[in-house]
Amino acid sequence: MNFNLLLENLTNPALLFFVLGIVAVYLKSDLEIPANSSKFISLYLLFSIGFKGGQELSHETFTSEIAYSMLFGIGISAFIPAYTFFILKRKLSVYDAGAIAAAYGSVSAVTFVTAVSYLESQQMGLHGHMVAIMALMESPAIIVGLVLLSIYNKEKKGAKLNIPSVIKHSLTNGSVLLILGSLLIGFVASAKHAEGIKPFTNDLFKGFLAIFLLDMGISSGRKLKSFFSFGLFPFLFAVFIPLLNGCVFALLSGLISSDPTNRFMFAVLAASASYIAVPAAMKVSVPKANPGLYLPMALAVTFPVNITLGMPLYWWIVMSV
Repeated sequence: MNFNLLLENLTNPALLFFVLGIVAVYLKSDLEIPANSSKFISLYLLFSIGFKGGQELSHETFTSEIAYSMLFGIGISAFIPAYTFFILKRKLSVYDAGAIAAAYGSVSAVTFVTAVSYLESQQMGLHGHMVAIMALMESPAIIVGLVLLSIYNKEKKGAKLNIPSVIKHSLTNGSVLLILGSLLIGFVASAKHAEGIKPFTNDLFKGFLAIFLLDMGISSGRKLKSFFSFGLFPFLFAVFIPLLNGCVFALLSGLISSDPTNRFMFAVLAASASYIAVPAAMKVSVPKANPGLYLPMALAVTFPVNITLGMPLYWWIVMSV
C-alpha cells in the first residue's frame, strides 16, 4: 500500500476533528455540538451530496453498466447480513445478531460523504448514480436481517413478519427520503438554477463535514466507555469484517465497472455500517436488540477504522488490480 496515501488520510482535517471529539470526552471537556445544530449539519450533508449527485446523474446516459451496478449494490446489501448473521449468532443473542447483521449490510451516509471528500483529495469526482445506489442499499439489509431474525427466533416461531411495513419504514426513514428527494431535485434542476446554490452545496461542504465529524467523535468517545464490557468478539468483528467486505467487493466490483471511483465507492459502501437508519428501524422492529452493542460497533469502531485504514486500502486495491 502507498503509505504516503495513508499518512495523507491520517492528517486530513476532517479526521483530526473526529479524533479531537474523542480526546475531548476522555479529557472530560464540556465541548459539545448542540443537538439541533448537529441535526441541521447532518441534513445539510445529505442534502448536498444528494443534490450534487442528481446534477451529475442528469449529465449521465443510463447504460447497462448503471443498471448492473444498481443490482450489484442491492446484492451486496442483501448478502452481507445473510452471512454475518450466522457468525454473530454463535456468540450473541439472535436479536443482537439480527440487528448487527442489518447494520453491517446497510450503509452509512456519513461514511459515504467522507469517501466523496476522500475522492476529491485524489482529484477524482463521484458519478451521480452512486448516490442512487447508496440510497437503494439502505432497505435490503434491514429486510434480510429481520427475516433471518424471524426465522431463527425460537420465542416467536411461526410468527408473521410484516414485510410491507418494514419496507415502508426503511424508505420513509428521514435520511433515505432526504437523499432520494435531493437526488431527484438535483436531477431535474437546470444548470442555471443549480449554479445559484452552488456556494452552499459545494463551498461549505468540507467545513460542515469537519464539524459533523467532531460531533461524531464526541458521540463515539461516550459510547466506547461501556462498549468494551461486551468482550473482545464485537470489537474484532467491527474491525475485521468491514475491512474484509471492503477488500472483497473492491475486487468483485471490477466485474461490474472499470471506473476506479465507482469501485472505490462500492468498497466503502460494503465496508460501512449504518448507525442512523438501521438503529431507527431496530428500535421499532426489534426492541430486544441492545443498542449499546450495535451502535458503538458501527459508530465508534467501524467508522474510524474505515476512514483511517479502510479508504487508503480500498483505493490502493482498485488502483492496483
